Amino acid sequence: MATKLTAVIPITTEIKKSERDIFERQRRFATTLRGSTVTERLAKLEKLRLVLERRRDDINQAAAADFGKPAAEVELTEIFPVLHEIAHAKRHLKKWMKPVSVSATRAMLGTAAQIRHEPKGVCLIISPWNYPFNLTFGPLVSAIAAGNTAMLKPSELTPHCSQLIREIVEELYSPDEVAVFEGEAEVAQHLLSLPFDHIFFTGSPAIGRLVMRAASEHLTSVTLELGGKSPAIVDETANLENAARNIVWGKFANNGQTCIAPDYVYVHQSVRDRFLEKAAQQIGQMYGTTAEAVGKSQDYCRIVNSRHFERLQGLLDDARQKGASIAAGGATEASTRFIAPTILTDVPIEAKVMQEEIFGPLLPVLVYTDLDQVLKDINSRPKPLALYVFSKDKARTEKVLRQAPAGGSCVNQCVVHFLHGNLPFGGVNNSGIGSAHGVYGFKAFSHERAVLVDHFSITHWLFPPYTRLVKMLIHMTSRYFA
Repeated sequence: MATKLTAVIPITTEIKKSERDIFERQRRFATTLRGSTVTERLAKLEKLRLVLERRRDDINQAAAADFGKPAAEVELTEIFPVLHEIAHAKRHLKKWMKPVSVSATRAMLGTAAQIRHEPKGVCLIISPWNYPFNLTFGPLVSAIAAGNTAMLKPSELTPHCSQLIREIVEELYSPDEVAVFEGEAEVAQHLLSLPFDHIFFTGSPAIGRLVMRAASEHLTSVTLELGGKSPAIVDETANLENAARNIVWGKFANNGQTCIAPDYVYVHQSVRDRFLEKAAQQIGQMYGTTAEAVGKSQDYCRIVNSRHFERLQGLLDDARQKGASIAAGGATEASTRFIAPTILTDVPIEAKVMQEEIFGPLLPVLVYTDLDQVLKDINSRPKPLALYVFSKDKARTEKVLRQAPAGGSCVNQCVVHFLHGNLPFGGVNNSGIGSAHGVYGFKAFSHERAVLVDHFSITHWLFPPYTRLVKMLIHMTSRYFA
């Protein structure tokens, strides 16, 4: 069973000293891990898998205590992705760790070359509150697979989950290899002042900028998994039943507190009413047909804290004051941080809900007739983490994918690309830097080291002194071997 929650200790001189001490210990141990074998790394991943399996009930209880997350949703979105990441790494790690031979170019005839993936060293993983286990242990799997040490900073907004993360890590690993630091934002700020070899951050673009600025002080490489306003497009050829079902699930799972949830939907005018009807039906089937039923549903999460509830309430109030209508939902209850799955129509572009990342169960539905204008609107915004297209028209789908940038996309589906182990997951510009999952996560925590072996090359013929003959050879090399 999960232990009783202890108070989060504010950062002190002692904690700062502890962070620095652990960092130095990990830096020394990282040199040992550089030579770790496939077998050794796989054993560490298997230990993590066994503990996660054994502590399933504790994970469910911690997520329920922090934001009323239903057990089935915890299983699907917190536990399964990490177990899948471990299983995928175990199947492929031997191949990932092998040096990759590359062909010699014409100018490098007589040499052999290869790329070796070596550990970056001491890594910092800062994880968010919305999927605390998934987004802490998922990157940790990649860090371990790549042969690194890691210091973890889970979010203080989900204290039961953060404490359990610490308990699991302390059960499995020495602090010299993996350590967890709980606490407020000041703890993360001090950690960011240390000269890590790599930082993996998941959170908002605003905090991502601060992380990148801190990393620049030490020229530390970063992976930033951020967010943004991810659009969905439903055209007149789409299977509306399928579109409504997948968008409703992708949007309202975890109470909309998902970085790749559809943030707003463009629906073709000719199918707008039918889409809204089917979306309302899907909400009823998944969570209940009335606010009271949704409030009693065992399958519907809650907003993480009062501050985020008030922010979302403000977005809803602002949209209604500026002319938006409620097509479904709209009920809220501050005492329980409850916001019903809500669909908004007639939302003016100047409404705050169209200007900020929503990160909650509010879904603006916009009407369009001209796809080119939709693409123009999407391109006028920062590049999103995800973009979803619902259409039977392959040419139109291809047009959207080619002309509207995004970190990742699904066609006739949403969100589930996160679970595909062979796809890179990441954003672009405002929505992120770098990729995670599978081999892409392994590479994020690895340095691709170039190695060249000279067998019988003639490059020394081009060395000084630059006699007439050498100059002629350089000229011929530049002309014929470039």
